[in-house]
Amino acid sequence: MGKVIAIANQKGGVGKTTTAINLAASLAVLEKKVLIIDADPQANTTSGLNFSPDDDQKRTLYEVMIGKIGIEDALIQTEIANLHMVPSHINLVGAEIEMLDEDNRESVMKNAIAPIRGNYDFIIIDCSPSLGLITVNSLTAADSVMIPVQPEFFALEGLGKLMQTIRLVQKGVNPGLAIEGFVVTMFDGRTKVHTQVVNELKEHFKDMVFKTIIQRNIRLSEAPSHGKPIILYDVICNGTTNYLSLAKEVLERNGEGQESVQ
Repeated sequence: MGKVIAIANQKGGVGKTTTAINLAASLAVLEKKVLIIDADPQANTTSGLNFSPDDDQKRTLYEVMIGKIGIEDALIQTEIANLHMVPSHINLVGAEIEMLDEDNRESVMKNAIAPIRGNYDFIIIDCSPSLGLITVNSLTAADSVMIPVQPEFFALEGLGKLMQTIRLVQKGVNPGLAIEGFVVTMFDGRTKVHTQVVNELKEHFKDMVFKTIIQRNIRLSEAPSHGKPIILYDVICNGTTNYLSLAKEVLERNGEGQESVQ
């Protein structure tokens, strides 16, 4: 049974999509079978993996969420052998309205994933910055949530609202939801405030903060415009090294040693 990890933070510009794409790609390169679900109407994960949201508007997460197709009909093979994707589209914005009258509307994504969950070692969900119904669906479907944090003081202040949402989901529809961990992104060791924020984060959240820190790296920001994860764009840059390290740390935290899905 694959582990479902939601990548979430309601603050934009913290490296959420970059983390979703490159963690998924790194896990796949490490011979795990991985599915990445783009649950953001902006569809940045979709375009970041070299697929235009307009290429096939009838087979996206939107159609899955409103029940027009099964999730298996929306799967796309990416350039990496072990990595599949469910693309997004701006139409996903309308799904929240269309789902309002559904019973158990918070569990639509969880139920959609269920038939194919056993085909993967990991399912990574890139959540929208909004804390609306689609994000609640993502958190309901997830076993854990990974939270990218930019080392700025305003980013720390914004964590409170996200943690409150997570607690509400835990108390309501998904009591088993765990915190996978906080991952520091866009870190610049030359900046004093970055070091201070990381220290505060570690002091407050202790071992919940990943040891791996994602350094600020120009190649990471260039890769999405080429439709590639960093490991295919520049295999020797810091961004590749950092995300491979994060993937290995995720495997260690999840008791690596298990065999990959056959």
